[in-house]
Amino acid sequence: MQKCFQCNRLRIEWHLDQLPQRDPLVKNDVHDLSLLLDSRVKLIVIESWEEQRVLETIGMLAIKQNSSWYAWDQVEGLRLMSFGTEKQGVGDGSDPEKVLEAIRKGNEQAIYVLCDLHPFLESSRLVRLIKSMAMNAHEQAPTLILVSHALKMPDELSRLAARLSLSMPSDEQLAAIVREEATKWTEQNQGRRVRTDNRTLEQVVRNLRGMTHAEARRLARNLIADDGAITQEDIPALNKAKFSLLDMQGVLSYEQDTARFADVGGLQQFKRWLADRHSAFLQAGEVKDAPKGVMLVGVQGAGKSLAAKAVAGVWGLPLLRLDFAALYNKYIGETEKNLREALLMADRMEPCVLWVDEIEKGLAPDGSDQGVSRRLLGTLLTWMAERKTRVFLVATSNDVSQLPPELIRKGRLDEMFFVDLPAAEIREEIFRIHLRRRELQAEDFDLAQLAVASDGFAGAEIEQAVVSAVYSAAARQESVTDAHVLEALAQTSPLSVVMAERLEGLREWARDRAVMAD
Repeated sequence: MQKCFQCNRLRIEWHLDQLPQRDPLVKNDVHDLSLLLDSRVKLIVIESWEEQRVLETIGMLAIKQNSSWYAWDQVEGLRLMSFGTEKQGVGDGSDPEKVLEAIRKGNEQAIYVLCDLHPFLESSRLVRLIKSMAMNAHEQAPTLILVSHALKMPDELSRLAARLSLSMPSDEQLAAIVREEATKWTEQNQGRRVRTDNRTLEQVVRNLRGMTHAEARRLARNLIADDGAITQEDIPALNKAKFSLLDMQGVLSYEQDTARFADVGGLQQFKRWLADRHSAFLQAGEVKDAPKGVMLVGVQGAGKSLAAKAVAGVWGLPLLRLDFAALYNKYIGETEKNLREALLMADRMEPCVLWVDEIEKGLAPDGSDQGVSRRLLGTLLTWMAERKTRVFLVATSNDVSQLPPELIRKGRLDEMFFVDLPAAEIREEIFRIHLRRRELQAEDFDLAQLAVASDGFAGAEIEQAVVSAVYSAAARQESVTDAHVLEALAQTSPLSVVMAERLEGLREWARDRAVMAD
């Protein structure tokens, strides 16, 4: 690499002949597979989207052990393989039951790789054939390796099978993939260098975690292809593409529009707390007691949801939103399964921020739900206690009285912040933010007067007053002035008035239990 001082960008100048010829992760996979075969396991299950990489791993092992191996799929049939190539077909291999019967009768000491067998596992005869070979522990018996993107094994086979997961690319491997794609782009574009900088490159590598080799390569190629540069503007598109590849629609939603703290009025203590923990979170795994997450409780409209979005925006991380309402299913056990899948997907999206809005609506005890909320709570608490991934949880709640005590005790999350109604100086800042968003000059308004008139208003109520003033002025064909905003404020009954008793009770509860966000 060389620094380009004219443009203050980092030039990527790696060349293909400088890269390692063998992937260390493939070597690790070969070793793990070898251990399984040495233990005489006759049925191995590999779930992977990278079928070609699986075949490459098995081929390398076959060369190392000087053993025969075959590959089968419904289109090509059964083929005798050598490393990197395939040899002649073996019989009419389109029917999996006939193929398994031939393998069983042939009883050759070889490895048989069966790709995409999952649609046929409902056949009782096929399951019986697999079972009979899986129980044959003789050293000379054939070994079956089932390969597919997803394999739900029948109960009678699950305890006979050993599962192997391919190693996911490390940060070094992901960086090498980006470098390779940069080199290829340079070769195809008359030697032009791909432009980036260290901070952006490190962020790209972080956000590629959880992707397979092929997926990471495709995403890296897309980043570079359009303009030969990797910039901060590419990060949201990368996160969205990663989200789409993981197919999370339905259980999680990807929030592309993440706010920055410049768009959040107040919350100074919360902002400082996050700033102190930013680097520790990104180095999770290397730093003990890495940040886990926070609970934001308080008044509706005071900025809890905006603050949750701002965490992801400031930290440069994808933001995933978990909606408990979308998890519920009428069938017993399916709701908890949906939550487990959502949390697993968040783990694969690391590093990221997981936002659970109004968490009490999904976990509040309800005698009519047949214990579903309690089981959801148990699933969530187990994940929170055992996760090793860089998923920062931000939960928001409007009614803490409904939150289960197991969730809010110290240790589950790092801290609980109480978001109260904004003070006068913060209301001025909120007015300034929302006037600027609507291309109005804050200097043309008496912000101090507006702050006094909006005493008891939440941030969301202030925003709506500004919106109402803009509409009112437009209808009268006038420029927006203090009078329009004051009129909108006078016509609004804030929650602090409508729900005064409940708000005071919430403040009393939080006084000794939470940290003030401001």
